[in-house]
Amino acid sequence: MTKRALTTSLLFLFCSYGVINSYPTYAEVLGKIAAVVEDDVILEQELEKEVSVIAQRIQASNSPMPPESVLRKQVLEKLIIDKLQRQMAEKAGISVTEDMLNSSAADIAQRNNMSLEKFRDELQKQGLSYKQFLDNMRNEIIINQLRGREIGARIKVTDREVDHFLETQENIGTESKQYHLGHILIAVKEGASSSEIQKAEHKADTLVSNLRAGQDFAQVAMSESEDGNALKGGDLGWRTANDIPTLFTDKVNKMYKGEIADPIRSPSGFHIIKMLDLKGGFDDHTITKTKVRHILIKTNELVDDNEAQKRLLEIKERVLHGEDFASLARSHSDDKGSAIKGGSLDWVNPGDLVRPFEDAMEKLSINHLSEPVQSQFGWHLIQVLERQSKDNSSEHKRNQVKETIRKRKIEEETELWMRKLRDEAYVDIFP
Repeated sequence: MTKRALTTSLLFLFCSYGVINSYPTYAEVLGKIAAVVEDDVILEQELEKEVSVIAQRIQASNSPMPPESVLRKQVLEKLIIDKLQRQMAEKAGISVTEDMLNSSAADIAQRNNMSLEKFRDELQKQGLSYKQFLDNMRNEIIINQLRGREIGARIKVTDREVDHFLETQENIGTESKQYHLGHILIAVKEGASSSEIQKAEHKADTLVSNLRAGQDFAQVAMSESEDGNALKGGDLGWRTANDIPTLFTDKVNKMYKGEIADPIRSPSGFHIIKMLDLKGGFDDHTITKTKVRHILIKTNELVDDNEAQKRLLEIKERVLHGEDFASLARSHSDDKGSAIKGGSLDWVNPGDLVRPFEDAMEKLSINHLSEPVQSQFGWHLIQVLERQSKDNSSEHKRNQVKETIRKRKIEEETELWMRKLRDEAYVDIFP
């Protein structure tokens, strides 16, 4: 007998007869079955509940509602795929702890600027219990971990693919990019003498220097510009590359937000342009590197949290009274790797360090000392020595492209993987 026939026969047997007359039948306990998925089932009540939830979402989005039969079929397929993925995850030993769930829920509440209690109330108002929310989130996390293992790990993006994307998509990105420009014109009349041209050029250079030093662009435009947009503060509005005067194009394509270009000469005079904003295409990207050092006190059976903080506060006082931070780090820090370098972690990029350390570091002024900061490694006394901002646009752009290609590949692979999973599984849908 085939697996399909055996499973269907057993279900029929259990659903038709009670084991002992004094107990409710299996059918009464189980409820009506919508589908058999491998060795598990989807109940009719599960299906109806999910159909109701998804119908509410469709209505809330003001999208046209599909016929009930179509909606039911699509939802059932979704439940089947979810069930198959959960079964595979269980066999692979993938699970989510209660601590992980609660931590994720707290993060979601925080991102929505709510306390966990308020977030629970909001879920209740939307007709979703906190338990349902956690169950849904558990399911999503497990499936994401499974897909990451089955699909994500084997997705590779080569430098050649990134180069090819940039070569073929550059023009598309440029066309979709929009620029918000400010403009000041220092006019030169037709037939002006060389001294008049020189005077206008000097004025334009002076204005650029003043603007770069912080003078308000709109005010300068209103008082000094000699074109039709002067009373608008020189605002040319949002324009695509095709709408920008050819004279400005080469400059604009290389400008970052807030930049003021050197004066541009034309028959009508000298033009000063400022990149007020831009959107579309690939944004410029600047990262701030930090040169930082620290002293770490680890906790153990002899040193508790209070003792660790007390020691660091004493060290802080010694530094404030003139003792050398590096010497104290070498003699007191439990981070032996940095202690031999006077506590130096050298230059770090955003995301290199654990979050509590980085949050405290970002708030510190140069050469200032932090209060004791706790991380998973122990307690830290932190000092920032230098900061440097670096234009990371080229690398950031390549990373964006790489992530775009990776996401595209994952979507394609996921679709194929789920189709194969569904096709190879035993599924029996009940009418």
